Amino acid sequence: VSKQMLEQVLRELQPLCTAEQQFIEKFFQLSQDPANLQVLELAAGPVPLPILLLTCFVLFLRLEEPTTRLLSEIFSCLEPELRGFLDVCNKVHPFGCLQVLVTLNDSVFEMWGFSSALPSSFLNAVLGNMLLLAKSSFNKYIGTLCKDIEEAKMPSKMKGGILPSVSRFEEFVDFSEEVFRTARRRGELDKAHLQLAGSVFISINSLSSANLKVNTDMVMMENFHHIHCFLCQKKIHCLEGKKREAKQRYSEHMEKYVIKYLGQPLEKLNHFFEGVKARVAQGVKEEEVSFQLAYSKQELRKVIEKYPGKEVKRALETLYRKIHKYLSPEENLLPVVWHAMEQEFIRQYQEFEDLIQRCYAGSGIAMDFTMEDLLSYFNSITLSH
Repeated sequence: VSKQMLEQVLRELQPLCTAEQQFIEKFFQLSQDPANLQVLELAAGPVPLPILLLTCFVLFLRLEEPTTRLLSEIFSCLEPELRGFLDVCNKVHPFGCLQVLVTLNDSVFEMWGFSSALPSSFLNAVLGNMLLLAKSSFNKYIGTLCKDIEEAKMPSKMKGGILPSVSRFEEFVDFSEEVFRTARRRGELDKAHLQLAGSVFISINSLSSANLKVNTDMVMMENFHHIHCFLCQKKIHCLEGKKREAKQRYSEHMEKYVIKYLGQPLEKLNHFFEGVKARVAQGVKEEEVSFQLAYSKQELRKVIEKYPGKEVKRALETLYRKIHKYLSPEENLLPVVWHAMEQEFIRQYQEFEDLIQRCYAGSGIAMDFTMEDLLSYFNSITLSH
């Protein structure tokens, strides 16, 4: 509503100010070159004092941008009234400054495009000042919004899901893209989008020190994934770099999340084989690793005995339920994360098998479950949920 009112005010101001300017220039002959003007024809006889004073005043005005000065006097209340009106428009809606900026931008652009006969239009000058004021208000608002997003504290009961700062960013982008959809210029908006996207990324990154009740990597993964999907949908050219960055960060945190959680089902096996790899890296020959007391064949058998197939499957089912409980259903990342976990589990299994073949060759030692068993575990868990 405020946008329509502002447009109506500007539409009605233009013919009024233009007509007044044309009258003044014609009546006082101010559109001519002052050097060639004959101010008044005085040959008709004595000139009354008021006319003489008016003549001097007009001559002075010609030397000091007369049209603008006269119109400034006539419309002395116009600029203060417009300032007050813009202030009201800014406050009507949380994003009111966007509408004011677009409306003024388009009006000034249109006026300057069609008023070539009046290059120094008084109204152009006033609206130019209003446009500067609107840009200043818009920049202040964006600065405040960026600060609010960066300094936002996590809700005390936050257990995951999409962060309030991400939702605020999307709300702004949705509204601003609609407002600027038919705008002639969007330089200010592109700059604002980049500033806000940067602040949102800072906000998400600060989660590492936040007191979350769930895995931090999981929340960061979900939020960067959410932003990436949102920017893919919007197709905003200036945010292409941020879209790529969001995808990269989403992938990084999913990898951290998967690896961290996959250490739990086979924790002791992971720990054992990490030690084996460390000894090899230190220069111990592969065939001699089993002679190390902590990594003997007997110790390996003890660790493997702790992970019979049925226990591994039960551990995976527990892990699936835990992931299902905390991942946001809105993001639908459960199938993606679970598949990534399956791939990582398979990679770990193959690595363990390879280390057994290289460092414990001929020992006949093998894990209690095969690759086929492992695939069937994952498949049955997926189908049962």
